[in-house]
Amino acid sequence: MGAMSESVPVRCPACRRGHRYAAPSYPCVCGAPVSPPLDRQGTATAVTHPAWEEQWVTVRCSSCGRGAQWPHPELGCPCGTTLRIAVAGDTATAGATTAGATATENIPAGETSAGPPSPAPLPTPSPRRAFQPVAIRTARDAVTATALYLRWLGYRDIRRADQRPPSGIGIAARGLLAQVDPTVRPASVRDVECLWLTAMTESSRCVYFSLAGYADDARARADGLGVPLFVLDPTGVPQPVNSPADELDASGA
Repeated sequence: MGAMSESVPVRCPACRRGHRYAAPSYPCVCGAPVSPPLDRQGTATAVTHPAWEEQWVTVRCSSCGRGAQWPHPELGCPCGTTLRIAVAGDTATAGATTAGATATENIPAGETSAGPPSPAPLPTPSPRRAFQPVAIRTARDAVTATALYLRWLGYRDIRRADQRPPSGIGIAARGLLAQVDPTVRPASVRDVECLWLTAMTESSRCVYFSLAGYADDARARADGLGVPLFVLDPTGVPQPVNSPADELDASGA
């Protein structure tokens, strides 16, 4: 695999303009960047009725073998058409986009000898690597930035939430329910309470991400319920706005 994601020619089926597209890379939890392998023989299709299930593709890291869902590659044409780029295979296996990446989870086997085996060394905690955000320009980018951040915190199996929230977009991970609000209005106290109640019925923690911030009574209610609140800035870095969010950002999953 090459060290960088290779660009492919793309033609808009609506206006016939030609483009070049290179898939973005995303950080695997093992630290190796991966990117969806593009199908050079495939044809871009126009997105007319976006469906959540079609907006994600499973990419498997060739360094550690983990599979994770990332946004399906798309390109905006100047004519206004959104193009979905063809990906090689339904479940893609993407090589690390940096040379020399190797798996880091091999467990050394104990040596056998006449004497008792040596005790295995205790694992030493390693600091989290720096968070690598994606810039937010669309609602889709806000969901991607949130998913990246939750993986950075240590949450796994990120997927669409089973229940659609009254506003925004719901995503879930093991033991967590998150709401992403990409609208231009501050989140209301009702938004926070609905998220908390839904999480309670699922015995999960919850966290709220908003582009426009929160109404004063929503922040006060979140503090009382222990709901972490984050604001997504344009760079894609979630900013904690209350104490529960500060604690989650510091400790992780």
